[in-house]
Amino acid sequence: MKVNKFANLLVIGVVLAVAASGCRTKHPVNQTPLPGPHPPTVGDTGPFPGIKLGERPSPGSNPTGTDMSLPAPGQFDTYTPDAEIFKAYTVYFDFDSSVIKASEKAKLASVADHLKANLACAVRVAGNCDERGTEEYNRALGERRALAAREELVRLGVDPTRVDTKSFGKDNPADPGHDEAAWKKNRRDEFILLTPPK
Repeated sequence: MKVNKFANLLVIGVVLAVAASGCRTKHPVNQTPLPGPHPPTVGDTGPFPGIKLGERPSPGSNPTGTDMSLPAPGQFDTYTPDAEIFKAYTVYFDFDSSVIKASEKAKLASVADHLKANLACAVRVAGNCDERGTEEYNRALGERRALAAREELVRLGVDPTRVDTKSFGKDNPADPGHDEAAWKKNRRDEFILLTPPK
């Protein structure tokens, strides 16, 4: 009788141990948690809802009604990049946002004015994020930020085929610090002037 009770308790113990180990959650390694009550979702789509990582809006399918034709692949490979000319016009974003703030729109207007006065040139918009969040999430957020600036430049009269975008995610920090002062500088769009070969 004692053997049966012991065997029953042993079986119940093994079943409970297996069940408990199956319920354990696995947390990603080397991931910095974001502040707030819950981790962010890719809900802040800015001006281009539904764009997925690595996707770009195709001609004729933009939600704004503006011609958003893309540059041809490799169109600017022979152009000379200049990151200094537009350095003062870097656009900064709020945390986890791709919405261009009203205070940043004058910078985009200056970039647009330069491009409209120099019709042979083009621009590459480089979207960047701070270090918080996953690699994939930040790559998508950087792309949305670059596309938001692209849409604004096109709205201001720049030919869409002259505006290229690239997302660096969190891989290209302006400030290597790990605090809010650094993160504020890293949530940005930079503009690189592209000059055609002579």
